[in-house]
Amino acid sequence: MSANFLFPDKANFTPDMSETARYLGYRRSTAPDANIGELMEKAAREMQAVMKPQAVFEIFDLTIEGASGEGGMEISFADLTLHSRDLGANLKGCSKVALLAATIGPQVDALIRRNSSLDPVYASILQASGAMFIEEVVDLVNAEIKKIAAAEGLKTRPRYSPGYGDVSLQVQKDFFRLLPCTRIGLTLMDTLIMAPEKSVTAFVGLF
Repeated sequence: MSANFLFPDKANFTPDMSETARYLGYRRSTAPDANIGELMEKAAREMQAVMKPQAVFEIFDLTIEGASGEGGMEISFADLTLHSRDLGANLKGCSKVALLAATIGPQVDALIRRNSSLDPVYASILQASGAMFIEEVVDLVNAEIKKIAAAEGLKTRPRYSPGYGDVSLQVQKDFFRLLPCTRIGLTLMDTLIMAPEKSVTAFVGLF
């Protein structure tokens, strides 16, 4: 299967203030006060005006061998073989795996940087707003993967990103090798962190 691109219209996004509050550390039982609520609304408006949501994904045949012991399972797809206990557990029983990459663009990073020195509190709210919006983009990608899976009589596992559990950030290099990430404006730095910052890569298993 070839790469699939998504370029969703930012005007169609509906900011989720409860998710923004969650990223700020608020519990569901404790709502932000009116002042913070207004800043959250402002941050969402400003970010939605400048963000550029883009994503790409591709689905590969998958084989998994071994048990979830100390050495981890052997996970093979495309021309790559990984050994992981945690990712192996996530993908157990899957016959295919989707690799996805998504971003909301460099303008978001610039907006956060401009406010970091001027108003650190507002900058933190912008950070939370960015996390909320990139999650919305990834949710759209997940929905597309689910459609493809359903057409083949399959379902999907929860997504799993490099850097979690025993999956090293080194795997980011394989994402950038197997997916045309540069076509959605993504760059992988020497630190293995992506630019723009508000970007996500993830595995999604199909079973």
